[in-house]
Amino acid sequence: MSAESLPGAAAPEPYRMRLSGALRAATGAVPPFGLVVLSILSVQVGAGYAKNLFTQLPPSAVVLLRIATSAVILCAVAPPRLRGLTRDGLLAGLAFGATLGLMNLCYYEALARLPLGVAVTIEFIGPLGVALAASRRRRDVAWVALAATGIALLAPWGQTGRLSWVGIGFGLLAGLFWAAYIVTSVAVGRRFPGASGVSFAMVVAMLVVSPIGIASGGGALLDPVLLLIGAGVGLMSSVIPYSLELEALRRMPKRVFGILMSLEPAAAALAGLVILGEVLNAREWTAIACVVAASIGSTRSG
Repeated sequence: MSAESLPGAAAPEPYRMRLSGALRAATGAVPPFGLVVLSILSVQVGAGYAKNLFTQLPPSAVVLLRIATSAVILCAVAPPRLRGLTRDGLLAGLAFGATLGLMNLCYYEALARLPLGVAVTIEFIGPLGVALAASRRRRDVAWVALAATGIALLAPWGQTGRLSWVGIGFGLLAGLFWAAYIVTSVAVGRRFPGASGVSFAMVVAMLVVSPIGIASGGGALLDPVLLLIGAGVGLMSSVIPYSLELEALRRMPKRVFGILMSLEPAAAALAGLVILGEVLNAREWTAIACVVAASIGSTRSG
């Protein structure tokens, strides 16, 4: 799922209207279901190419390239508007951007140590946790138990060389920051006009990851080929899926959209298999199925 279109972060209407003209011309013939599938594929293909870059750049440097690309494009489309912003609004925007940057940083560090499908599955605990925390139904305890079972199956109990505890830790941190991103997005949506809160957050995220990304990437960040590939990762992982999801949300109920996005861990596993040759075992596929089922169940009954 693209970082800028997470559950709970509703698309600002002025930005949606600004994008809709160009989007409708390009996507009008594609059903909303197809737009969501294309969005998921774009995100996961982008993640696959990002992981391929890890042989030439460390994860933090690839994160910097992704976020910088998104920041430039979003600021060109919807420049941040700070005039009249209150102190609380500024703090909300800073928190929003910091969680966005840290979420991506932790996710890419997890991706460097885990198969793509496993990393996405663990990170998905963040939005699932937010959805379940807002619930007051007893039956949702079953979805919590199912998701917990999935994560427990992924833990390398007594195993060596297959999955990394460090990678799992980074994945859980990414999920935690994803949950924080969803919560802070509500505050930003109330205080920033249009989509300026998203572009402001992306600039903040870029500033947060820049010291680590520049220190780790060094002179390699100036390589034109790597810059071009990194820009492509930014487009496929953020800008393109964000635009597709906005158009899909305009044409389909939010609950249906949420159910379709719940399939993302499975899509990530398939992308990892096709792009990276990452073959998951039966235990890992079972874990992914548990988390996907828990997400679909909580969304359907939400």
